[in-house]
Amino acid sequence: MDLAYEYRWKFLCMAENVKVLKKAIEWLSNGKGVSLAVVVGTWGSSPRPAGSLLAVAEGGEFVGSVSGGCVEGAVVEHGLGIIRGGPNQLLDFGISDEKAWEVGLACGGEMKVFVGASPPIEELVLMLKERPIAMVTDLNSGARVLVSSNSVEGSLSLTSAETVIARQALRENRGQMMAGERRLFVAVYNLPLRIVIVGAVHVAQTLAPMAVLAGFDVMVIDPRHSFATEARFPGLALLNDWPDDAMAKIGLNSSSAVVTLTHDPKLDDPALVAALRSDSFYVGALGSRRTHAKRIDRLKESGLDDAAILRIHSPIGLPLGGRNAPEIAVSILAEIIGSCYGADVSRKN
Repeated sequence: MDLAYEYRWKFLCMAENVKVLKKAIEWLSNGKGVSLAVVVGTWGSSPRPAGSLLAVAEGGEFVGSVSGGCVEGAVVEHGLGIIRGGPNQLLDFGISDEKAWEVGLACGGEMKVFVGASPPIEELVLMLKERPIAMVTDLNSGARVLVSSNSVEGSLSLTSAETVIARQALRENRGQMMAGERRLFVAVYNLPLRIVIVGAVHVAQTLAPMAVLAGFDVMVIDPRHSFATEARFPGLALLNDWPDDAMAKIGLNSSSAVVTLTHDPKLDDPALVAALRSDSFYVGALGSRRTHAKRIDRLKESGLDDAAILRIHSPIGLPLGGRNAPEIAVSILAEIIGSCYGADVSRKN
């Protein structure tokens, strides 16, 4: 797995944290007590990476995962204890623990989970801003500080060396324990990878909600007002701009995947040009091989070279054999996820 794939893989693993933080904000806004659990160390076959979150509300409701189901029950119980006024806890689970079989880690995995009181709403909101944020937690006191590329905000004081380590973790999108006398853990919070869908067509109506469930941020672009509507895409971000204007407005980067679905060169081609001139990690276009051959000629006339055009996945999606819209959507999302994880999803155009 090269660094680019690893970086996107970590985005996917942390995507659920965004949902956890939003739910914690909702609970706090409704006056409920909340505690947060975070994985601070893993060894062996532990199923969740360091930095994975689980939030607990009074009454026992919880969201997120620290182990994929193995130790959630125990963590929720400790979280409820903290809401009732108990102390922060650093929990150890693993094969050496006499409760290993009970919590489900008898396969040999080990993990440490810190369970503490939730930060206030203001800090949680800062963690959801459209910029990477690292939260450094003192596992002894529970004090926290938020670190970005240009700011440090919170009650925990960091040395200059600790701030450098936090920002390094931020750049690498990697949760980690800091070496040193203090037990400090850095958790990194990023917005999820984004899929930009051009064409509010039938395939998009299945692809968009599936991608949201898979942890992606989704935006649907279509200048045709009768296509990109709230009724057809409930709860999703919609833009009724022409694709090239929309791309300029939202910006594309290495965390972006672009999918064109309209079959209309007036809409698909400008979007593909913008995507191929960016460092979007995935670019796919719906259409047959004959359609794509004509598309290649047009894109060359737009000034794109062969190397850029070869980045397009067309026919789009993994060759699963499906033909109806939901099946096509599954194949597209599978190909995008494969690109994230470094699977061989290449094809000859």
